Amino acid sequence: MSQPERESMEFDVVIVGAGPAGLSAAIRLKQLDPECNVVVLEKGSEVGAHILSGAVLDPSGLDRLLPDWREMDAPITVPVKKDRFYMLGEGGAIRIPNWIMPPLMNNHGNYIVSMGNVCRWLAEQAEALGVEVFPGFACSQLIWGEDGALKGVIAGEFGLNPDGTPGDSYEPGMELLGKYVFLSEGARGSLSKEVIGRLGLAEGHEPQKYGLGMKEIWEVPEDVHDEGLVLHTMGWPLGFSASGGSFMYHLDNRQVYVGYIVDLNYRNPHLYPYAEFQRFKHHPMIRRVLERGKRVAYGARAVTKGGWQSIPTSAFPGGALLGCSSGLVNLPRIKGNHNAMHSGIAAAEAAHAALAAGRSGDTLVDYDEALRKGPVGKDLSKVRNVAPLNAKLGPLGGLLVGGADMWCRTLFGGSPLGTLKHGKTDAEATEPAEKHKPIEYPKPDGKLSFDRLTNVAFSATNHEESQPCHLRLADPSVPIAHNLPIYGEPARLYCPAGVYEVVEDEGGPKFVINFQNCVHCKTCDIKDPAQNIKWTVPQGGDGPNYPNM
Repeated sequence: MSQPERESMEFDVVIVGAGPAGLSAAIRLKQLDPECNVVVLEKGSEVGAHILSGAVLDPSGLDRLLPDWREMDAPITVPVKKDRFYMLGEGGAIRIPNWIMPPLMNNHGNYIVSMGNVCRWLAEQAEALGVEVFPGFACSQLIWGEDGALKGVIAGEFGLNPDGTPGDSYEPGMELLGKYVFLSEGARGSLSKEVIGRLGLAEGHEPQKYGLGMKEIWEVPEDVHDEGLVLHTMGWPLGFSASGGSFMYHLDNRQVYVGYIVDLNYRNPHLYPYAEFQRFKHHPMIRRVLERGKRVAYGARAVTKGGWQSIPTSAFPGGALLGCSSGLVNLPRIKGNHNAMHSGIAAAEAAHAALAAGRSGDTLVDYDEALRKGPVGKDLSKVRNVAPLNAKLGPLGGLLVGGADMWCRTLFGGSPLGTLKHGKTDAEATEPAEKHKPIEYPKPDGKLSFDRLTNVAFSATNHEESQPCHLRLADPSVPIAHNLPIYGEPARLYCPAGVYEVVEDEGGPKFVINFQNCVHCKTCDIKDPAQNIKWTVPQGGDGPNYPNM
């Protein structure tokens, strides 16, 4: 039985991902040329369904994109009123004075937001300008030209059987071709990863580094709610053998965002990031806010933290990497949405100039230069050594020396440390289990802390079970034959959704992938020590359905 042919549609610019980078690029293209034909493809069931961020928004990117946004009924209404940073011990906390922190760490003028809702609003602005926004369209393949340039993507393929063959209701998807293709998939996007590898875009740069961010939304009583409060902590429960930290943001309507980020360069394969997050909520300072409240949502997502050194070459023949596809998060500030918007604007301006000059399919070198020399580069260059210092000196030493490095760059425009290297990838950082002691974690109490599967239900995650598993093993024997005896198969622990299990079967242990639970965090693609797991997109619309993350 022959497969049906795919239909094709042609655009000036095809954008993959309706996050802050992709939508900013789309809006800016239409501002520059209302006749520009732009499409945005989003794998989530709706715009915002797969957006998860802290989030305290630095409005600098939005100010540049839509200067009148304050008069446009944007869902950005809770300014930061208080900014607190604490070092936690198991039973107490020491506040770090704000004056010690470099000025770039100040949250004055920023806003506590739901980035999912901000992206929904940005999509409305884009559509009002004539941008075509297609949610539920997962982009599963790239289309390359004979000249080696990226020409487009295949999106909207549905109805495959579990073995990958077309089923009775198979739809082949469409070819969406563009003079330029922008990849704005967020951290560790599957198409971006393919492009980076195929074209060697990471050569000459440090490896990208990541953290696993987990977040819950809580409704809390009025007497413990403090609208506009931004609180960050480090220390307990991770201690100082692994780096990471927490956030708690008080927005309006008695809601609180509480989250934990575990840097994925940890060495001990017994470490259980999700359990560290759940344990953190039992700290007296956090418990006081949450104990009479109600959890209403949960999600998880990998975040980039490599910074300045790890930005790959972001322009290539026929396309560009935007936002966290390039890794533009400012680690100490825990902010990347403003840089995502700046990158989208810069890419749009470079593509507009090229199209106006009659060019297409070439390399937008102006974009890559603007990314490094413009607002994004200036933001990231000041904090370039924080991540490598954390890795080398631990969180406490990294805080002290990294703070001094940031002060030097702020006051003098440079630092005697120069630019430090990251070295190992996060996968390579994992050490054999025999080198480390197992970690005992308390059982969830069902009030402040919860098991993974219970929490996944609060992400509204759903995958059609009859489709192929989107979590693919290069070698199916590796989890049991290699990872289990050497590392204790850490996929059982690093996944924040309980996707991976090792179960005892008649023939011995068996590796099980419960892909229906996947919240699309990409941690497995990053942290698997054998780099044997490849995250790919499921069919469009599947995955989490975050309400207002």
